Amino acid sequence: MRIHIATDHAAFELKNYLVERLEEDGFEVTDHGAHEYDAQDDYPPFIIPCAEAVVADEGSLGIVLGGSGNGEQIAANKVKGVRAALAYNVELATLAREHNNANVVSLGGRMASLEESYEIVKAFVTTEFPGEERHQRRIDLITEYEER
Repeated sequence: MRIHIATDHAAFELKNYLVERLEEDGFEVTDHGAHEYDAQDDYPPFIIPCAEAVVADEGSLGIVLGGSGNGEQIAANKVKGVRAALAYNVELATLAREHNNANVVSLGGRMASLEESYEIVKAFVTTEFPGEERHQRRIDLITEYEER
């Protein structure tokens, strides 16, 4: 599975850590930046291309990172076809996949340790959407609205 990942300066260390851990676990990771630390950079130029790549790359998932993860989730959700969920624990990451078929997870680099963040990401990327009718129906309603 390919995973697209992006951050600004606020989670630069976390992004690099996650890329390394995910590659060790056998995932193919595409890093959309930031590629160098710049305390003045802005997240949309990194997050939006990452989210677009997830939509264009069927079957892939995305990880967007920032200080809190809030702005990054908002930016990712502006991309048609993205269902980005802010997750600050394993249960939320799992539910985002099981109930919402989320294709992007957002984390705050200032909200959890590197290892805790990795556990959240691991739960997200290894959880399958079971396709229960009630959940699919709700996703379809969101998609229908998005198409209008």
